[in-house]
Amino acid sequence: MECTVSWTGALGTRSGMGFVAETGSGHTLVMDGAPDAAKPENGGQNLAPRPMETVLAGTGGCTAYDVVLILKRGRHNVTGCSVKLTSERAPVDPKVFTKIHMHFTVSGKALPGAAVERAIAMSHEKYCSASIMLAHSVEITTSFELVEA
Repeated sequence: MECTVSWTGALGTRSGMGFVAETGSGHTLVMDGAPDAAKPENGGQNLAPRPMETVLAGTGGCTAYDVVLILKRGRHNVTGCSVKLTSERAPVDPKVFTKIHMHFTVSGKALPGAAVERAIAMSHEKYCSASIMLAHSVEITTSFELVEA
């Protein structure tokens, strides 16, 4: 797996904090920094997600993918899955994640709660590379709700 991240600046200038990631699979992801009132030339323009937001989003995508796949393989009638991630970060640099809570909303027809709970646990214990990697230094908790569809 590979990725190239290039500084774009602000709207083609070299004064902002915009970046474009080009992935090995041929996709692009735009990132930007937060505006800096004290030193505008060092801040972003809030035109795209922050890099740490993309880490959080990637982790959510990784685990949601696993949950859906595990439920499908178990022949459960899953019709939807979303996960809301909330996090806390250290107050000083490096502002690493210290806590992440993932709340899954899984919809389907007659989905057993035990199967959803098991799928989430399997993702976090065995399959989701992102959450397993983060769990070495971050407290990760989960919860879920079922929606009959």
